[in-house]
Amino acid sequence: MYYRQLGKIPHKRHTMFKKEDGTLYREQVMGTRGFSGTQSILYHQYMPTEIVKSELVGNYFPEYEEKQSLKHRHFFSSKVEKKGDGLKAREYILGNQDLLIGTANVTEPMQTFYRNGDGDEMLFIHHGSGRLETMFGTITYRPGDYLIIPIGTIYRIIPSENEKTKLLFVESFSQITTPRRYRNEYGQLLEHSPFCERDIRGPESLETFDQKGEFEILTKSRGAIHSHVLGHHPLDVVGWDGYLYPWAFNIEDFEPITGRVHQPPPVHQTFEGNNFVVCSFVPRLYDYHPESIPAPYYHSNVNSDEILYYVEGNFMSRKGIQVGSITLHPSGIPHGPHPGKTEASIGKKETLELAVMIDTFHPLKVVKSAMDLEDSGYMYSWFEKKE
Repeated sequence: MYYRQLGKIPHKRHTMFKKEDGTLYREQVMGTRGFSGTQSILYHQYMPTEIVKSELVGNYFPEYEEKQSLKHRHFFSSKVEKKGDGLKAREYILGNQDLLIGTANVTEPMQTFYRNGDGDEMLFIHHGSGRLETMFGTITYRPGDYLIIPIGTIYRIIPSENEKTKLLFVESFSQITTPRRYRNEYGQLLEHSPFCERDIRGPESLETFDQKGEFEILTKSRGAIHSHVLGHHPLDVVGWDGYLYPWAFNIEDFEPITGRVHQPPPVHQTFEGNNFVVCSFVPRLYDYHPESIPAPYYHSNVNSDEILYYVEGNFMSRKGIQVGSITLHPSGIPHGPHPGKTEASIGKKETLELAVMIDTFHPLKVVKSAMDLEDSGYMYSWFEKKE
């Protein structure tokens, strides 16, 4: 990321920054990898350590299938009935030691605050609009937005009134960044990158709450949820600067890379974390070689599991897929277009599909409760029955 500043800050870091009454604002250095990664410095009305109550709420890790056979899987996230705020509505579907993946039907604003102390989060907004209120300021969101929220960020999701927000989420146990091959040695996005800094939106406004009282923050850390009650409003920051902050990128701003013949999935890469990548499949022109086959070729994920979340459009290579479907194609066996889809793609000039892909480099496990969402016949949907 690149440098941003919002609100008021002193001329020099680690120096006195006084309020009008002569007392000090409280400086907080928030960074990754000790003091050698990306960081920002925030200035609070009150001490961010002012805890009046702390207790363990309980484990948050989902329960996985005990034995998982090697097969292609298909889940209908539209069948998820759970609703609520941006934390309680989360339905875990897949996961491993590097990340947790699921969807949420957000129908109400968060009354408490939340932070993930285990890693970054990515929220992809499928439907709905609203506000992401954070200690760094507010980001308004709309359909197609990826919201990247750094580890330790206090935030809450406020959906627009009378409007549900449907989102795909990734809870990472590492930092989520732009792909390294898109950046030069100084961190700037290169000319061949499918997006640039102009497409990235940081917090738009900083509202400071100078308010005493008891305010709960639910914190995920060390595999559990913890309740911390502050003696003041958590969003008491008057200013900050640095390279670590929440930001938004809309999938509509991803510029697809195309070629004369079918391009491999890495051209769609948008983000990366430890042992996983996120890709954006957007409307694009097809290959322009006179004998090209636009449909993807059959391929084996030699050392990665692939999931696709289908957002909208015509899913050219698949049958039986719905908006909100999630498919899992594990490593170890090949996958590719359904019968007839390769031939049907020949001569087509463009696709209007919109989907998010996540490839993981450790096997994904299926959450037990997700079995209720599953299309049990998906593994056999490539078998062509003879009349």
